[in-house]
Order: sequence, then C-alpha cells, then structure tokens
Amino acid sequence: MKVIGKVEIEGVSDVVCDVCRFTTRVDGGGLQFATLQAHWGYGSKHDGERWEIHLCESCFFQAVAGLKQERRTQGLFDESGGMPADDFGLVTKDDFFNDGG
Repeated sequence: MKVIGKVEIEGVSDVVCDVCRFTTRVDGGGLQFATLQAHWGYGSKHDGERWEIHLCESCFFQAVAGLKQERRTQGLFDESGGMPADDFGLVTKDDFFNDGG
C-alpha cells in the first residue's frame, strides 16, 4: 500500500562560484560548475585536510590559464620550452551525454 504525504528534503538549489560569487545556473535551469578538490593524506604538509572549491566556467578557465602560465614559466629553460598543449587538462571533447562518446 502506498502512503502519500508531503516530505521535505534538502537538496542543492544553487552552486555559487567561490571566486566571483556568481551563480553557476545556466539557461534552462541547470548548474554548470567545476570542482577543484584535494584530500591530503599522511606525509603531506596538510595531512587530514580536505579542500573543495567550486568555480563557474569563466573562473575555471582563468584558473587554467594561470596554471598554463605557471607551467610555461617553470619549463622556460627545458628542451620542450615549457609550452603546455592547447588541450592542457582536457580529458574528452564532445561528450554531451557523459558516455565517453
């Protein structure tokens, strides 16, 4: 037998970018954000710490640009020239349904 009644649950209603403080909600009502996270373990300087930073699309790509610049600087005198590939960090492309395709 089904018992019908109102149930109040908590859920994520929005994710705000931790850098610019804007919503990550896009047209159509979905949330589009990146998560930078770290779980530091035994032997690290930050043992036991867990970090999670939410970024909007704009702030994410600003952070990637900063990391690319740091890599260029660090590898300035390497044989490779320290130039990160244009797809630096990109795992897949055109994977609209998160099915690896």
